[in-house]
Amino acid sequence: MATKYGGYMGKVLMLDLTTGQTSEYPWSDEERKLYIGGKTMAAKIIGDNLSADTKPLSEENMLVITTGPFTGTGAPSSSRFNISTLSPQTGILTSSNCGGNFGYYLKRAGFDGLIIKGKSEKPVWIQIHNEEIVIHDAADLWGTYTGHVQELLDEKLTRPNGKPVKSGKIVIGPAGENLVRYASVVSNERLAGRGGVGAVMGWKNLKAVTVSGNKEVPIFKKTKFENLNYNWIKYLRNHPLTGDQLPRMGTAGIVSTMQMRGQLSTRNYKYGQYEDYEMVNGETLAETCNIVNKGCLSCPIKCARTVEVNGKAVKGPELETLGLLGGGILNNNIDLINKWNYELDELGMDTISAASTLAYAMEANEQGLWDNGLEFGKTDNISEVWENIAFRRDIGDELANGSRWLSDKYGGKEFAINSKGLELAAYEPRRSVGLGLGYAVSNRGGCHLNGGYMVLVEGLSLNVDQQTPHGKADFTVVFQDLMEAVSSCGQCLFTTYAFFPPPIISRPNSWYTKAFCKAVPFTGPVLRLLNTIPRVACIHLPIIFNQSKALHLITGMPVTFGSFFKAGKRGYTLERHINTRFGIDRNSDTLPKRLTDVPQIPGDDSTRVPLEKMKNVYYKARGWDKNGIPTKKTLRKLNIKLKTKA
Repeated sequence: MATKYGGYMGKVLMLDLTTGQTSEYPWSDEERKLYIGGKTMAAKIIGDNLSADTKPLSEENMLVITTGPFTGTGAPSSSRFNISTLSPQTGILTSSNCGGNFGYYLKRAGFDGLIIKGKSEKPVWIQIHNEEIVIHDAADLWGTYTGHVQELLDEKLTRPNGKPVKSGKIVIGPAGENLVRYASVVSNERLAGRGGVGAVMGWKNLKAVTVSGNKEVPIFKKTKFENLNYNWIKYLRNHPLTGDQLPRMGTAGIVSTMQMRGQLSTRNYKYGQYEDYEMVNGETLAETCNIVNKGCLSCPIKCARTVEVNGKAVKGPELETLGLLGGGILNNNIDLINKWNYELDELGMDTISAASTLAYAMEANEQGLWDNGLEFGKTDNISEVWENIAFRRDIGDELANGSRWLSDKYGGKEFAINSKGLELAAYEPRRSVGLGLGYAVSNRGGCHLNGGYMVLVEGLSLNVDQQTPHGKADFTVVFQDLMEAVSSCGQCLFTTYAFFPPPIISRPNSWYTKAFCKAVPFTGPVLRLLNTIPRVACIHLPIIFNQSKALHLITGMPVTFGSFFKAGKRGYTLERHINTRFGIDRNSDTLPKRLTDVPQIPGDDSTRVPLEKMKNVYYKARGWDKNGIPTKKTLRKLNIKLKTKA
């Protein structure tokens, strides 16, 4: 359907692998205003089409790949695309966000989104060039690793004159083909890692999708947007987080701060500090391993590292991988982490879930629950374990199902560190209780970003009281909704790091920074006003938050900070509303007892997550009932209506 708004191509492509038929999925301008794009758009499509009876590995389940209105405009860090589906790992809605260039080229082909349903009888790959869609046999690609299959696709897409076609690609590796529940989708060297989207792609016998085209993304007020964009990029490059810390050491630079704050998950989250952290931190990675910094398309931050593995320059590990494959399993060899990170990427597996599942198995073996030969500190067999998981061989066949499944079979639920079946990130929540709440209520499970990333103010960048629950629920709602809106635009969430004015970050000991940090726990009532009545913020927030103004200049929609924030709130509540179809309620918003019942510091009850207390405040702030279900009043207030009923 054509659109009057800039930033959109006006078409969403649907492809049924069972029949091989393609069609245009109807998506109206009213839906563009309400849901913007990205994961919120995908949630609406899934909610309109899937019922409570839909299974993740079924022909009815959809892979919904979406862009946002920022994608292809040159807005900073806007090459993101989203994949949403029902997760084989959690059984609920999952969304997985990715860099690379696939989203950019999907829009160049003329599409804002791609919906894939059904199942092919044999392995296939899809080629999209403008309006031309071809389904190819993929027998010769099946079984190949993610890097090699992309090289083979480049050969297939080479023109007769020998010049390669500029294209975006998404592929799966052996893990996706063999239905590992945390299999990833890979684009270039970037991963849509979480929730098992690669397993859904593998079940559908879809090895890869390539997209290319020559269409331009329209912009409503191009000159004004370019001026805003110039100053926005300049601000990001001068900010202490996006212009210094992230470019200098990437997310790996956070390891040392986490260690200092007791937030570095160690020995399967038994502890919050690792004595050998200096051997696997960002400083060591930068000084001994990093070759060059890289960034995704249109990104001024350039947080990615490049390291050498077996004589080849490859993407280096992020903070999560360093933490969970370092102190998480008591490994102090950073070269091994680099190697394992590359192996997992090539196999097409989420490093977070793979590492945390491994740590659970080590502890289960130690506790005498499961004799599997895995031990903390024992590293000589880990590469073989990754291969066995990806091909479902030996103990890998069970490890491929994740920590929740394993704890259901062998016991040890108190140390199977997941929420809703999705393993937690590397931040230890007993020393960041706001993030602990976020992990528990997150729509896709144990995710730090979808959880609101309160650890940013609870020690990483600001020194807000890590242990107090006061104010944390309302702040979590605000952060979740803002990041939801930013993600729906197709932009990297790292741009939101610049939300806090530079002096507050760069001068932690100043009187105003200390005053701000002390005030945060008492700001709940003020934030509740924004949460309840977003329209009170009927302005833009210049300099520190350019997204709402940019959305107006790109699309032509009437946008204020308040309406932008409300769009994020709508998206977050929409996902929760859909998940209630699959049984999600208050009882699902949990953490393992190791985190809620056992103090990290023996005898200090403040070093555990006071989850139930915070959940009550959180549900009230969101307009959900005491059981964690969005009320009819809240759904009506946010204009949430789905075509398919529960």
